[in-house]
Amino acid sequence: MMNNEGDYTVPIIGIDRLRINSDGVGVTTLVCFWGCPLSCQYCLNPQSWRTKTGIRNITPLQLFQEVSIDKLYFFATGGGVTFGGGEPLLYPRFLKEFHEFVEGEWKINLETSLNVPIESLQLIADCIDCFYIDIKDTNNEIYTRYTGKKNERVFANLAWLVEHIGEEKIVVRVPLIPDFNTISNVNDSIKFLKDKYKKITIDQFEYRKG
Repeated sequence: MMNNEGDYTVPIIGIDRLRINSDGVGVTTLVCFWGCPLSCQYCLNPQSWRTKTGIRNITPLQLFQEVSIDKLYFFATGGGVTFGGGEPLLYPRFLKEFHEFVEGEWKINLETSLNVPIESLQLIADCIDCFYIDIKDTNNEIYTRYTGKKNERVFANLAWLVEHIGEEKIVVRVPLIPDFNTISNVNDSIKFLKDKYKKITIDQFEYRKG
């Protein structure tokens, strides 16, 4: 266990307890970070990148102590903590140090766009029990219009992740995005992913505007 976390803080926008089967198996606590490399048109948490109003700075130890209040629920249901955002992979050191405190007592999940430097992914890949990857769309033109960034890095990181941790720990979310893609585009994305990765779980759903 690391012991140099005392003055190391990261900004979070919220902690949501007692979520059931919505951010992983069992009862989970969702921890949302401030900061994101994307500017998605229908962002669910625009406060995570538009403003720093209402954020809170926290250390790995402080967060561990706070979420431990629900550890009995985690043990009983196979749940744990899910990191979302914003983009959790902007803070790989924090994730790694938090993992040192957990020491396998419960699961750690990650919701990510995967559009980050690969070094961030390499630092924490072995610390995560399940990656939930919001792929948006495999078509780079659609992805760029929707997020403001290109998606080449996403697929390079996904390939690295599959090679190093296996497909079983990965859920890829493929949304229907009103005004940006179609059912045909979604089906193309799913086919692309299934042709390339046989065991990845696909989560297909629709974004709701407003």
